[in-house]
Amino acid sequence: MICKTPKLNVFKILKKTSAEGPGQRFCIWVQGCSLKCSGCFAKATWSHKENILYSVDELFSLIEEMKNQIEGVTFLGGEPFEQAEALSVLAGKVKSIGLSVVTFSGNTYESLKVKGDMNIDSLLSNTDLLIDGPFVQEKIDYSRPWVGSSNQKYRFLTKRYSLKDILMAHNKVEIRINRNGSFFANGMGDFRQLEDTLCLQVKENNL
Repeated sequence: MICKTPKLNVFKILKKTSAEGPGQRFCIWVQGCSLKCSGCFAKATWSHKENILYSVDELFSLIEEMKNQIEGVTFLGGEPFEQAEALSVLAGKVKSIGLSVVTFSGNTYESLKVKGDMNIDSLLSNTDLLIDGPFVQEKIDYSRPWVGSSNQKYRFLTKRYSLKDILMAHNKVEIRINRNGSFFANGMGDFRQLEDTLCLQVKENNL
């Protein structure tokens, strides 16, 4: 019997950004998160209702097209480890063409390991940098790159990245304005302050 890899339920993809990990990156926000951290700004990604479905091959094809313009791929969401089976396969393909993999999770590394789930273990083994831990509103801290609260950690699962890469980076927010006047914001920072400064109405479906 042939086991077919499930499709990924995706909230959004961004083919090139410098705000979601080291270097220029292809980002995939998955749809669905059971953690629902208080104060999370990505509430639109919580629902497990079907949004946009991609096969692993479809996403890998898009990534290959960007291969010479990016350093790697970032998985975030949503909770990537709730779709670990498909993402682990995709991550393996990404690594096979020399790109790096950064994965965000609201779970801690320890809690993921004790699950004893082969798909989760496979995704971890194909991840270079894991940024883990739930967002805790009472511990908001934007002083470190790519994290929003002081409890969150960087886990260097391969030798691809190190503390040096973290110290060289800074938090940033990118804003893309569409022709129809709508915009998409991504990255890590105080979106409420951004709202006030730029007189924009930042909605929860912007990250």
